[in-house]
Amino acid sequence: MKKIILVGLPLILLLTSCATIISGTTAKVNVSTSDGEPAYANVDGQKYYINGPTEVKVKRGYKKSVISAENEKSRGSVDVNKTFNPTTLWNILLGGIPGLAIDGATGAITKPSSSYYTIFMQPKDVQKKQEPTERVSRDAPGRTDLEKTIIRWYFDSEPRGARVFWRVVSSVPAEVKNTNELYLGTTPYEDTRSFNILGLTYENSRDVQIEIKLVRPGYMDQIKRFNVRQAIDQQEISSFFDLVEK
Repeated sequence: MKKIILVGLPLILLLTSCATIISGTTAKVNVSTSDGEPAYANVDGQKYYINGPTEVKVKRGYKKSVISAENEKSRGSVDVNKTFNPTTLWNILLGGIPGLAIDGATGAITKPSSSYYTIFMQPKDVQKKQEPTERVSRDAPGRTDLEKTIIRWYFDSEPRGARVFWRVVSSVPAEVKNTNELYLGTTPYEDTRSFNILGLTYENSRDVQIEIKLVRPGYMDQIKRFNVRQAIDQQEISSFFDLVEK
């Protein structure tokens, strides 16, 4: 009887660590360069050759991963942030705590926040941008192409059907003004559209955030903020919202 228990315990722990078994400790994402040129990439210590959209493996875990790429003329990188892996919820049905502990320890409890990333490539001979001598202001916009930056917007929720609103939150209101909420659509929402943030420059984009709010009757409103500089570098704003009933 003791032998059966000793043999059975590891088996139970194995079966209840669902995310670790099903998802593994790495996740597959697609990556490409912003200029479409082939490049050699490094992802969590693994090397890849990127020529068009290429599938790479990213480590799961609590720390962000960095995908860097380089060719003869340019180089660039993009951060891969992690979010909750819903596969872990199966542990609740299959035993609970042991499986959750294993998934937490292996990092399988997380997954990349997006399945597609674009590496923003810059020429190697371009020096670091200096702060402009004449700052753009919200009263004199239209001096920079960054105001019209086009990126991918993607938001989903559980349950779906939540209304999505966005607004600009600026800590430099003399250059980029705060805005009222604007309606985007309902989840799942996906679009390729511009910021249209007047006065935005690459230098002040680190001081500007995009606030996304989800609203659904019977559920609590949820708000997340995204740094515009990071959104420009990643060429997307995306997130999943797990709505909570009131």
